[in-house]
Amino acid sequence: MRVSLGLPTHHVDVPDLLSADGIGRLAKEAEDLGFDAVYVTEHPFPADDWLASGGHHALDPTIALAVAATATTTIALHTNLFVPALRNPYLAAKAIASLDVVSGGRVILGVGAGYLEGEFDALGARFATRNDDLDVAIDAMRAAWTGTTVTDTSDRWKAVANTALPRPAQQPGPPVWVGGNSRRAMRRAVERGAGWSPFPAGGGMAAATRTTELRTPEQLRARVEEAHEHARTVGRTEPLDICFVPRGLAMTDDQTPDLDEVVASCEALAAVGCTWVAVSFPARSVEGQIESMRGFAEAVLPRVGALEPGLVYVP
Repeated sequence: MRVSLGLPTHHVDVPDLLSADGIGRLAKEAEDLGFDAVYVTEHPFPADDWLASGGHHALDPTIALAVAATATTTIALHTNLFVPALRNPYLAAKAIASLDVVSGGRVILGVGAGYLEGEFDALGARFATRNDDLDVAIDAMRAAWTGTTVTDTSDRWKAVANTALPRPAQQPGPPVWVGGNSRRAMRRAVERGAGWSPFPAGGGMAAATRTTELRTPEQLRARVEEAHEHARTVGRTEPLDICFVPRGLAMTDDQTPDLDEVVASCEALAAVGCTWVAVSFPARSVEGQIESMRGFAEAVLPRVGALEPGLVYVP
């Protein structure tokens, strides 16, 4: 099992965590300690009512990860999650390809349909059709990444003969992990992605993020089995990465849990097919984050790194 570590770029009230030096130090420390990826989230223009109820801001993900790239050489750069439907997909394709090029091919593109209607409205994006628009965006981005002429029209753009260079360093493009707990998100991951990134969500969180409730490894097992069956139905031949969040280490958790309990949670997730976990720490300083990272690396990484998925997709 591999581990993606959250860079706390959502703490916009802590300047040190947003600085090039702070981001670079945390990314380099993560690489040196043996984490497999660093991730960031995004919310380009959230609505005030969501912010008042516990929502957050964040740095632009491609800029934050480009800073992380300059301080590192091998660690993967993970968007968790990037919302293509908030922007023209060809601009999104250019940003992601640029990040992949300057990092030497280290991007994991986690995408989601989005859930904040006020944010969509403010950015001129379509909330009601966001799922369809995400499907179209993934296909359009991949077309742009070929580096060949694109001819494509929709009710939102018209490409009559356009080309985008440079191509991403990874070919045919960065791996796309689809976020979300819904059956449609899972099927999108199987049909269009290299991975699926569901997340723990109880009733309140599921309602707020407009997704399906998903709490326990047992519930996740049922969804993973469904994903595997859908993969066989559509003739998928590639393996499917599955990334989930261990108990107590979500971005919204404000206390670091007992690390033995974290290992137990990771063991349960591996048993139901997870190949990755995404973790974050609540510390609100660079030094506090580094302290948490070092403790986790010593007590958890070796044990989690040895875990193999118990449910493996077989075409």
